[in-house]
Amino acid sequence: MNDNQQDQRDPKDPGNNGGKMRQPFFIFLILSLVALFITSLIYSRVGNSNTQEITYSQFLTLVNEDQVESVVFSGDRIQITLTEDSDFAASEEEQQAADYYYQATGQRMETTYYTAYINDEDLLPLLKEHEVEIDGETSDSTAMIIYNILSFAIPLILFFVLISYVMRRMGGGAMGVGKSNAKVYVEKSTGVTFKDVAGQDEAKESLQEVVDFLHNPRKYTQIGAKLPKGALLVGPPGTGKTLLAKAVAGEAGVPFFSLAGSDFVEMFVGVGASRVRDLFKEAQKQAPCIIFIDEIDAIGKSRDSRYGGGNDEREQTLNQLLAEMDGFDTSKGLLVLAATNRPEVLDKALLRPGRFDRRIIVDRPDMKGRLETLKVHSKDVAMDESVDLQALALASAGLVGSDLANIINEAAINAVKHNRKFVNQNDLFEAFELVAVGGKEKKDRIMSDKERKIVSYHEVGHALVSALQKNTEPVQKITIVPRTMGALGYTLQTPEEEKYLETKDELIARITTYMAGRAAEEIVFESYTSGAANDIESATNIARNMVTRFGMSDKFGMMGLASVENQYLDGRAALTCGEKTASEIDDEVLSIISSCYDEAKRLLAENREILDKISDYLYEHETITGKEFMKIFRELKGIPEPDTPSESERLQGHTARPEQTVTTVPQQTQAAPAQQEPSQDQQPAPQTESQPTEVE
Repeated sequence: MNDNQQDQRDPKDPGNNGGKMRQPFFIFLILSLVALFITSLIYSRVGNSNTQEITYSQFLTLVNEDQVESVVFSGDRIQITLTEDSDFAASEEEQQAADYYYQATGQRMETTYYTAYINDEDLLPLLKEHEVEIDGETSDSTAMIIYNILSFAIPLILFFVLISYVMRRMGGGAMGVGKSNAKVYVEKSTGVTFKDVAGQDEAKESLQEVVDFLHNPRKYTQIGAKLPKGALLVGPPGTGKTLLAKAVAGEAGVPFFSLAGSDFVEMFVGVGASRVRDLFKEAQKQAPCIIFIDEIDAIGKSRDSRYGGGNDEREQTLNQLLAEMDGFDTSKGLLVLAATNRPEVLDKALLRPGRFDRRIIVDRPDMKGRLETLKVHSKDVAMDESVDLQALALASAGLVGSDLANIINEAAINAVKHNRKFVNQNDLFEAFELVAVGGKEKKDRIMSDKERKIVSYHEVGHALVSALQKNTEPVQKITIVPRTMGALGYTLQTPEEEKYLETKDELIARITTYMAGRAAEEIVFESYTSGAANDIESATNIARNMVTRFGMSDKFGMMGLASVENQYLDGRAALTCGEKTASEIDDEVLSIISSCYDEAKRLLAENREILDKISDYLYEHETITGKEFMKIFRELKGIPEPDTPSESERLQGHTARPEQTVTTVPQQTQAAPAQQEPSQDQQPAPQTESQPTEVE
């Protein structure tokens, strides 16, 4: 933040540094005063703890026995000081306490006695006779009354001031639990505009109208248009929903109230509703402004029992939010933005027109969007001439903005680690493999020769079946180097262009490719290993979706048997059929997988010599590029080299070393089909991600 931005801060803002510095001082001052008063009170009490009252008769006896050294007449009492050699004790308890004190300290315990003043004419002559020193004090009853009042009033006042200060700082209510914790950002403090948001052109276009309305409200009100009360940003995690909301505030130049949905909910019922009221009250004072509620599903969850309804605190908070959104005037320029990746759980009343009028999809960026995103995140990174961001954009299909930002950052870190002042293409693809494939190479994991041989055949089986089939993506890289995320090896494939639809033949080819690793193990070693777990899970997911959602089963036809529940999270589908039909679905899925497995075995058996030679080559080199694989494959099959290199072969030219060639979107195979599955109102099967096969 620069100096100008700091000057724009509201001095009343709790986030102001000056205010934060003064808070501890005031608290320390008040606590010190209280501690000082209590200490003085305690010491005064302790100092008088050895003052005891005796009877007037005892006093006269002490005088007659010459044990009184002096007396002081003070108001209604006579204060008595005994001689040093006096052994008088008012009671047995006092005598025992004096003996204990003498044994512990070796000193006598001094005790001051007093007795009530009695109008005795013989007292003064008696005192003079025994040579007792006589003195007196003037008493002011008014001063005593004031002193007694202040001794009680000062502690109460200090305590009241301290509690009032704490309550103000906490925001009022039961220790401030009802106060909104909204963070207010003005235009320059956000530092974000639409230029900083890439890959979301459609979302920016929808929000640009809101920004224009905030800038020029009369242009819209003259024709009768009204500003939408709310806009809901929906999309997978990491796509930039919060960044978009900040960009709207930055473009419009209005205050920006930012909260998370969980900030409203506390253990006390009614606190969330109080915070909602406080938030809208403060926002209306600063209108035009924008209220942003992140993860609104924390308070906006449906009130029925399906999604965990019945929580009184959350329901009251939601009801208050609905009432506030109905109550404010849009002509003042108050806009509510909210973000979620679980729109299916939101209450229907929250989504109706008049509350959140617009639903803005912030989805995974396409090829163009990824390229723009990479340019935004790399604008401050020093890069050399070898960098081709378009190649990385094509390779990173399916990744979101946060993933791409992480790749750029990891590439810069890798360049520094190798003592380079510029990031090159190898750094980018190493970072891509680190972030998106399987982590770092696990150099301390040493596999036996037998295991390395099995993994080599397994991975080459994937690659060879892919090359032997139509409707498959080209192989980009094959490796048997273990990774920190659990993979002992993997085969990566990349699309030559982005696809948004997949045919039945392409899905069957993918399942066959997944099955080829296990098929190679059975053909060569006549046994199975646990390395095909991810392949089996991925193939099963594809086959199940073909049957239940894509209408690609001869038995069930175009009957929908499942629906996606969490489209923007795991994307998994839940069956919507009976138990008998579910059993038949399992049989149909097994039939598809079994036929694909048999096809993979047939292709590998017919090309056993190629399988052996390429596996031996991979065993020796550990990592080979797709270009090397295809060169060996063509030589063994007698296929001439193509005149024009494919897109994947062109991308491979960007890496200098074979072990660094990665140009595909690596995705954990157990989640690959699920993440590619759209909702019911989308295209059936967008193919925007690669199909890596891994060995665990």
